[in-house]
Amino acid sequence: MAQSVSAFQAAYITIEVLIALVSVPGNVLVIWAVKKNQALQDATFSFIVSLAVADVAVGTLVIPLAIVINVGPRMEFYTCLSVACPVLILTESSILALLAIAVDRYLRVKIPLRYKSVVTPKRAAVAIACCWIVSLLVGLTPMFGWNNLNKIRRTQEANASHTAFIIRCQFENVISMEYMVYFNFFVWVLPPLLLMLIIYLEVFNLIRKQLDKKVSSSSSDPQKYYGKELKIAKSLALVLFLFALSWIPLHTLNCITLFCSSCQTPSILTYIAIFLTHGNSAMNPIVYAFRIKKFRTTFLQIWHQYICCETDKNANNLDNNELGAWPLQRAGTIPDMPFLDLKSPFNVQRANLASPLPHAHNCK
Repeated sequence: MAQSVSAFQAAYITIEVLIALVSVPGNVLVIWAVKKNQALQDATFSFIVSLAVADVAVGTLVIPLAIVINVGPRMEFYTCLSVACPVLILTESSILALLAIAVDRYLRVKIPLRYKSVVTPKRAAVAIACCWIVSLLVGLTPMFGWNNLNKIRRTQEANASHTAFIIRCQFENVISMEYMVYFNFFVWVLPPLLLMLIIYLEVFNLIRKQLDKKVSSSSSDPQKYYGKELKIAKSLALVLFLFALSWIPLHTLNCITLFCSSCQTPSILTYIAIFLTHGNSAMNPIVYAFRIKKFRTTFLQIWHQYICCETDKNANNLDNNELGAWPLQRAGTIPDMPFLDLKSPFNVQRANLASPLPHAHNCK
């Protein structure tokens, strides 16, 4: 028999769908921007792509499964467990991607001259693969036995056979709170967040020291480099802060549930905490657009060229600071041409005549 949906559940489903409709296009745009703009194709932005992939999966997989769990259909225990585990995998993947980004920013300011030889594309790819493997192991731990199956058996006074239990599928019915608090939160969420806090504090400290050294220096290049690193570090630290702000409330409620069995948590607080965790997947593209100029520029180019179906006539006039310290031919604006000094009006005219942007696709 089909299960009826209450008005409250309908409101919950509506909000979840709206979050997904913002999260998925926004993070697809992040991935598209990195693919389109060569200036965004370094280790840091590879980790950002990994984070965006996890956020896309939240919108396309986790939110639909969360809606199923909220409705609470009756199903076999391990089927319900497989519905609940993806959110654990993707949460851990996001945390490890944020940790990798923090370590990358630290290396950028600690060893700027050796950074490119240490953080190679191959090593970055290996790091991303390791993050996802660890995330799978952590998130699938309940499938390996750390779950509520034995508790349900004792409750139903069943024997120790492998009988398939039909239960109402809800997260707390299948996922052990001991796993969520002692293993997931105390081992794989809280320590990485604290470590990232320490790393970013050290990054800001190193940058400030370098900027103070160069204030009286006649060379402006190091100061410009560290100034740019400071701005990007602040933006990525904001991403970390929003992640912690979104996830700590739900883990706090889990701790209350485990350590205070007599405490009754208002359901509205639980729903707000869930909305925060899912809504976090939609926040990062907004932060990138407002805080990181490389992303903002590429987002606008994609919007004009592919969404509005018009050629961005100003794209060729971007100066080097717009796309970072990359030659313009690496940024895809002047293909197959030597680097031109855009301070010269003559060279600007040559660049515009010789290499217009590819024409936008016809929109019918």
